[in-house]
Amino acid sequence: MRALLLGAGGQLGIDLVRECRGRGHEVHALCRDDCDIADEESVRSEIRDFRPDWVINAAAYNHVDRAEREPENALRVNALAVRTIAGACQRLGATLLHFSTDYVFGGDKDTPYEEKDMPAPRSAYGVSKLAGELFVQHGCARHYVLRVAGLYGPPGRYTKRGNFVEFVLRGCAAGVRLRIAEDSIASPTYGPAVSIRSVDILERRIPFGLYHLGGGQAVSWFEFAGRIARTAACPADLVAARSLDLPFLATRPLYSALSNKRIEKTGIEPMPGMDGSLREYMVRRDRERPPE
Repeated sequence: MRALLLGAGGQLGIDLVRECRGRGHEVHALCRDDCDIADEESVRSEIRDFRPDWVINAAAYNHVDRAEREPENALRVNALAVRTIAGACQRLGATLLHFSTDYVFGGDKDTPYEEKDMPAPRSAYGVSKLAGELFVQHGCARHYVLRVAGLYGPPGRYTKRGNFVEFVLRGCAAGVRLRIAEDSIASPTYGPAVSIRSVDILERRIPFGLYHLGGGQAVSWFEFAGRIARTAACPADLVAARSLDLPFLATRPLYSALSNKRIEKTGIEPMPGMDGSLREYMVRRDRERPPE
């Protein structure tokens, strides 16, 4: 199949390109320098000229706190650009796979969120991602929206945005005391596992719609940081803190773990356990090099 991949330079995009090409699919991989998704004509022409069977949108504005200062930029990338992508896919008859986030939820539950639960984002970032979901759902009949949470993958070691695992490892290496929220619960998601299942979804043509693909285990960010340090066997100075006492501009949901029951019912393999994913992460981050 022919796949056009937007956001190919990010940690998830890198793994998606590898997974698609490893299965023999033709991939047109576009980084931000190749195609700014906020440029409507550029997006339309790339999709029109390549004529893909699949469009995978791994591009996003992920600066959660900065979005509070510049919500228009978050909306431009996470919502309006997605509307353009969805419209181009609809005209061509292509399937669109788009990634969203647990931050579309308000955090008032104490059990994992399901797809039927009502979104209630508490940040400009969350609002922008929810708007993108709606544009996909109403603009492209052949679509998959996959909500993930706290993505971490080995390419995060050398991508600009990094990830939480790299944040903890850098702090450990520098001997810095890290204050981590112990009252914020999520389901951190291993990127390579998401990539594998994303291509499975496209190849198997499961029913179109909205699905959760979180890490499969609800933990506090403080507990997750401790597991990272133990897996890497590095000394860590971790201090448990309340979210309200941390220097965040954006309000984050205190509980945003995702339930994967719906997608597992389609036959997609369950996500791997956290400890095994972290062990694999450590092996791969030492072995892998940035793509050419």
